[in-house]
Amino acid sequence: MNAWYVRGDDPGLVGEAVRSIVHAQSGDDTMAVEDLSDEDVTVGAIVDAVSTPPFLAERRVVVVREVGRYTAEALEPLIQWLKDPLPTTALILTSGGGQVSQRLVNAVKKVGTVVDAAVPQRAREARAWLAERVRESPVGLDPEATDLLARHLGEDMGRLPRLLDTLAAAYGEGARLTVAEVEPFLGEAGGTAPWDLTDAIDRGDTEAALAQLERLLDGGGRHPLVVLATLHRHYAGMLRLDGSGITSETEAAAVLEMAPFPAKKLLQQGRILGSAGVARAITLLAQADLYLRGAQGWPDRLVLEVLVARLCRLARPTRGRSPSPKRVLG
Repeated sequence: MNAWYVRGDDPGLVGEAVRSIVHAQSGDDTMAVEDLSDEDVTVGAIVDAVSTPPFLAERRVVVVREVGRYTAEALEPLIQWLKDPLPTTALILTSGGGQVSQRLVNAVKKVGTVVDAAVPQRAREARAWLAERVRESPVGLDPEATDLLARHLGEDMGRLPRLLDTLAAAYGEGARLTVAEVEPFLGEAGGTAPWDLTDAIDRGDTEAALAQLERLLDGGGRHPLVVLATLHRHYAGMLRLDGSGITSETEAAAVLEMAPFPAKKLLQQGRILGSAGVARAITLLAQADLYLRGAQGWPDRLVLEVLVARLCRLARPTRGRSPSPKRVLG
């Protein structure tokens, strides 16, 4: 099987289904996984990724979320690839972002499968669905705690798998939990979109950006290097536009090969930062990449938190003294 299309209205459940497929295809080898879900990723970049043989891994796993943001015409190269997919590539697509091309779905069915990630609509069936997942989870809940989960989550059942994993991490597998032990964890945030992080950074809103970073790492389950790649693509777009003389979003979209709206955001933010600010951002990203790969003994989360805080500082109209080039993150 070479392709999966995960459909559903609940981002949490869709995300859980994706994580399950990714784990089945790659195990714990994060180097084999490439997440191409940013709003500025082109279909050409996706086709290049799925057409590339794996490096130091048996399979290359490519994830593309909210594939409905692409038109049927734009998706034609990917549809053609699905007619004769690379045997060593596993392609995972998810619904969302707009109307998903039926031709793409049909192409996936010929070499893979469609996965429905949804909670039953009827209350009784939904309750049975929740109870079954609680029984299958690494922790046990007494009846009162199970009732609490059902009432608290309501229609937001997409948070259930991540919540159960959090409880297992906190109390250990095999623990049987009561209401008092479950209650402190009910407010855990779910996943978020990558552009929510970059938008907060562009506003210079450090508190919001750090909150979005936490949701990407925890609720979204993204690897730190995947988050770094998201940030790199964001600023690389500004770097390409810097000094080009481009003044319109249409021109920017053509150069960056993306939709006009995200291109407009990059054009505007590049002007706010200026050449020096964009260059500093690229330097910060390069330093963070080295730190994540072991050049500094910081935890990965700390590296990203400091990076995000520094990038937010760049975006503010009034900036403090710049850090020394030799200690960009330090």
